[in-house]
Amino acid sequence: MMSKHNHSPSSPLAHREHKEHAPRQITCMVITCSDSRTPETDTSGQLIMRLLKEHGHEVAAYRLVEDEPAEIRKQIKAGLKDKAVQAIIINGGTGISRRDSTFEAVDAMLEKRLDGFGEIFRYLTYQEIGSPAIMSRATAGLVSGRIVFSTPGSEHAVRLAMEKLIIPELGHMIRELTK
Repeated sequence: MMSKHNHSPSSPLAHREHKEHAPRQITCMVITCSDSRTPETDTSGQLIMRLLKEHGHEVAAYRLVEDEPAEIRKQIKAGLKDKAVQAIIINGGTGISRRDSTFEAVDAMLEKRLDGFGEIFRYLTYQEIGSPAIMSRATAGLVSGRIVFSTPGSEHAVRLAMEKLIIPELGHMIRELTK
């Protein structure tokens, strides 16, 4: 009989055990990057916060900023100064229009990239909407020991990223960071 510690690290059992030891409550900061939304019309930011809370996580801060790289970096840095914040979830500004600059702001700060997040997000998006998925520049990575996710700003894209990728792995990712 195989001991629970004698299995391949990539086996489903190993993955399940890692998740079992992951923290159940993660403290997050939510940032919406938009030139047109207000706190009342920011349905995507509200959705992120609601889904986090429904899954037992905390929201330490919420910011709505214009899609300006300096402003986005300033808010990320503010989140990094808060010792309670373990993850930062950003939505908006990931497309290819002239004003979309969230990707550049976030990417310049990443110390380690989690390329799989953007790749799988685009794959899942492709399954739903087809070739327009190539225009998404969703990304994720590590900055100063924190996980930063950057998703498109549409409510549908936020729901997809949160339900299929971020919420299922958030605790596991934080556990890996603190090993």
